[in-house]
Amino acid sequence: MILLVEANKEILAYLNKELKTSYIILRAGNGAEALEILDQENVQLGLTDIMMPIMDGLALCRRIKTDILYSHIPVIFLTAKNALDSKIQGLKNGADDYIEKPFSLEFLMVQIRNILKNRKIIKNYFTNTLSSNLIDINVSGPDKDFISQLNTVIYENISAIDLNVDELAKLMHMSRPTLYRKIKGLSDLTPNELINISRLKKAAELLTQKEYNITQVSTMVGYTVQSNFSRDFHKHYGMSPSNYILENSK
Repeated sequence: MILLVEANKEILAYLNKELKTSYIILRAGNGAEALEILDQENVQLGLTDIMMPIMDGLALCRRIKTDILYSHIPVIFLTAKNALDSKIQGLKNGADDYIEKPFSLEFLMVQIRNILKNRKIIKNYFTNTLSSNLIDINVSGPDKDFISQLNTVIYENISAIDLNVDELAKLMHMSRPTLYRKIKGLSDLTPNELINISRLKKAAELLTQKEYNITQVSTMVGYTVQSNFSRDFHKHYGMSPSNYILENSK
């Protein structure tokens, strides 16, 4: 889902026409309208002009990149302001890319695909890496602080049976909807899915240490029924805990 922010209605209509065949498109005429949409929708990328009434693109980008609710959203400036100082200001405000008007549609499409591909790599890290440490993910700014805190809270409470989205929101000092949207935006997982995957990653780490048996490990990561642990472990890793131990003994 891409949010187009452009005061020029003709350019807005053109971009919408060209991009809607590949992406879900939302439109706003200025930064203030864009923020209203961001409050309601799960936007994956913002494409914005700089010169707009009410709230310009620089102010919008600064708000996105400093607000924990939106800071994971990439921002591309698409603007007629081609002076070097404007580019520097755009990047200082956190823009992920800066494209001058008039622009090549092909170049714009490639840049959008590349940025979304990089975000997908970050999202895949949450599920596919063997590491149980979320802070290994390469992000910056508020997202890095958020992930660091999230990592600490989850693994300090990994053995708690009642660790769920409500408890996690309380521990993170965030509202449930805000936490849900932030984790979903970063990882494409729900908070409960992230908690469950974190339990299994920690279990895999403990199993390879060979200091605890499977029953002990399942308890240490918050399972009360070992059969449920074995089922979830097999579903995530494609093998039973005992086979995982054997595979990592070779």
